[in-house]
Amino acid sequence: MLSFNQFRKTALALAISAPLLTACSDNDNDAISTEYNFNRVASFLVCEQIDENCNIDTETVAEIVAASKDGNTLIYTDSEQEQLGFVDITVSDSPIANGVYALNGEPTSVAVKDEYAIAAVNTSEDFINVSGELAIINIANRTLARTIDLGGQPDSIAVSPDGNYAIVVLENERDEDLGDGTPPQLPAGKLVVINLNGDPSDWSTRDVILTDIATLYSADPEPEYVDINTDNIAVITLQENNHIVLVDLETATITANFSAGTVDLEQIDTEEEDAAIITLTGSIDQIPREPDGVSWINTQYFATADEGDLDGGSRGFTIFNTQGDVTYTSGNDLDHMAVRFGHYPDGRSGNKGNEPENVEVGTFNGIPHLFVNSERANLVFVYDITDPTKPVYKQTLPAGVGPEGGLAIPQRNLLVVASEKDDRSDKLRSTLNIYERSASASSYPTIESTDRVDDTPIPWSALSGLAASNTNNDILYSIEDSFYAKSRIFVLDVSSFPAKLNQEITISDASDVFSNLVVTMLADTNVADDDATRVSTFDEVDLNALINTDKSINIDPEGIAVASDGGFWIASEGSGTQGDISRPINSLNFILKTDNNGLIEKVITLPAEINAVQLRFGFEGVTEYNGSVYVAFQRAWNSEDMPRVGIYNTTNENWSFLYYPLDAVESQNGGWVGLSDITSLGDGKFLMLERDNQGSADAAIKRLYEFDINGLVDGDTVTKTLVRDLIIEGDLSKAGGAIAEKIEGLAVMPDNTIYIVNDNDGVDDNSGETQLLNLGKTILK
Repeated sequence: MLSFNQFRKTALALAISAPLLTACSDNDNDAISTEYNFNRVASFLVCEQIDENCNIDTETVAEIVAASKDGNTLIYTDSEQEQLGFVDITVSDSPIANGVYALNGEPTSVAVKDEYAIAAVNTSEDFINVSGELAIINIANRTLARTIDLGGQPDSIAVSPDGNYAIVVLENERDEDLGDGTPPQLPAGKLVVINLNGDPSDWSTRDVILTDIATLYSADPEPEYVDINTDNIAVITLQENNHIVLVDLETATITANFSAGTVDLEQIDTEEEDAAIITLTGSIDQIPREPDGVSWINTQYFATADEGDLDGGSRGFTIFNTQGDVTYTSGNDLDHMAVRFGHYPDGRSGNKGNEPENVEVGTFNGIPHLFVNSERANLVFVYDITDPTKPVYKQTLPAGVGPEGGLAIPQRNLLVVASEKDDRSDKLRSTLNIYERSASASSYPTIESTDRVDDTPIPWSALSGLAASNTNNDILYSIEDSFYAKSRIFVLDVSSFPAKLNQEITISDASDVFSNLVVTMLADTNVADDDATRVSTFDEVDLNALINTDKSINIDPEGIAVASDGGFWIASEGSGTQGDISRPINSLNFILKTDNNGLIEKVITLPAEINAVQLRFGFEGVTEYNGSVYVAFQRAWNSEDMPRVGIYNTTNENWSFLYYPLDAVESQNGGWVGLSDITSLGDGKFLMLERDNQGSADAAIKRLYEFDINGLVDGDTVTKTLVRDLIIEGDLSKAGGAIAEKIEGLAVMPDNTIYIVNDNDGVDDNSGETQLLNLGKTILK
């Protein structure tokens, strides 16, 4: 069996991708004729350090990342495993695990001085008995050269560009569970300046006291992040104090300090509704920036990521000059871009929105770039900061979940971002994302929305089904699943890249067709009488909960098809499982017929005897052929061996069923295999999207199959033929990221071009990445 790393290389080799060109030497070529972009070329999964196939549940973390002087070795902090990790990126698109080094505690940051990795290590017993050390490790032979006692709990570390100094921030962080978690909480933090002259044995330290500077909590400075410019001036953020300090490293003295100030924001989402909906109508005034990450642009300007902590967070970034003047602030731009690209984390609306965590600056071919890592939207925003007072937005990059540290490696045209979230049960693995700058076109996002009439982007996310226009090769339709209230249909124009989501159609029951639905339920004989009503009955209360006062509806649209007589067929998956008291029936599986404006014209339900054995894995895809509507059940019901393909004859209004044989589970992590989408190819032939419920290194089955219903009758089993293995053929890996779990949408254009799309779960325990992929028109024979 191929290891995950070997398989990934094979898949990437098979994938069709644009050539990555090496940028020319410093001159004006960039500006003359060629548009240069960053594109992700690889994602190193930190679990590969333990098992090359990542067949482990062990939690690992990549938080802060540094690189050797030649840029060929990455060094990252893994606080969960209390170690540094090393990755060989000599070949940038094929990173290789290169071992770990065990530390005496949790590494909080790492930097490089010549041949040494310098790690700040937290060895504290608790929030009061704080301690930490600097571990100085030879990168080549992984031996410890020296440890230096720091006298407190460290956070960030930076080495000066000339290599003469390092500075460590001792945060001595507060206990957020103590009282209401607000400062002051002693002992107070400070800075440690390290003179790096000579061998590590000769290095010496000096302290810089930060108390009695900030006005909010003067006894408890809470320093957070640090960077150093070419004049050996360090900039330090005091996040909870909403304050910034400048320190001269030669004299170890504070040269300036000032408040980070406040921001007014409009047209943002400030509410976290019980049923998610992105509403860009809120505003907040005088919100403290409370910056986290900070990076110098040059000796006169620096940028901050205004994450927020106590009561702040401006959802953006700010550029300051050394006098403390704000020369640029991004306002609501990052939130709006997260919405536009389907990455907005609605569950964080009442807090800090996209939540910028860190900033990195790197100069590529003479052009200074600013990279802003959004922790909750899992994006990296890229700006040209040739004029620090007027940043120019360039592009947005996808990242893993929780991007923290960023590292520019200009001599290799690379950017590396460490994403720390790791939870195998949620199909998430901590990653080092590697991006390369080249003359290739930008490959992300694959979908972006246009503006509403109020100049805010159409909000979207959690795409499930996909449908093609019957006549136009440039138009696709999609839907959002039950993560969001007020279910909608989306129109996508794929005539250019990225696809433009330029219309939203709210599904409406304005004619009261849905509200007047009468459903006959059969009680499940497998449950006790006192449980049968609650578990088995879909009643008026349940129905009313699916319909809003404005006649929009809250269903679970999983499949969409264009109806032959106009409008759409929508397949809505039922909620709840018969006989499972922990998952009572709240909704049935429905097929809705709407007009072109989303108005419900007809509601179709399953026969009562089928509803009586409902499993929560119900309707997924839907398609129409020859006067009947076909729906794919995701999994088998009622202990049957195979899931059903339901066939509803629209003339005689009768149901019949075929059975579909699933592939056996092949994932190293177990799980299940089910159906995601179905589309008619005409002449009695259909294309089915089949997948497992695994992602990343555990993903094994994401496949397209064709089957023919000619000659089949009710109760028969279809015979399927493999059309394309989306993993083996490299379709899901050529974007350089982890393989998504939920490949859910499938559509075939009139010219036989095939599109697929994944569901990003509304950015809930998900990176938010949406890949709308054009597989071409030659796949179908």
